[in-house]
Amino acid sequence: MLHLIYILAFTVLAIIAVANLIRNLIMFSFDRERTYTTRPQGGNYGYTARKQFVPHPELLDSSGNLIKEPLLVMRSINVEDARQQLDAIFEASPGHKSDVQEEK
Repeated sequence: MLHLIYILAFTVLAIIAVANLIRNLIMFSFDRERTYTTRPQGGNYGYTARKQFVPHPELLDSSGNLIKEPLLVMRSINVEDARQQLDAIFEASPGHKSDVQEEK
């Protein structure tokens, strides 16, 4: 009998979780297309302001202009080049001790 109660409880929790997931996906899709209104300047609240698209702050450069270039650029290198670059970074690190210092 106790097994049936556990199965029923976890089934209810799973249904609630899936319903919440679906509701959140729908709300995020609506929120992505939402435009935000700006308040009118000077205290004249008698008219409605026009809707304006507000981009995410990470998509703006330091002067506030929209970035048109890709945010992540990856280039492929071979294993030997990557190993050499990692060795150079390791040898240039402040905690690195050379072989000569370790022998003394």
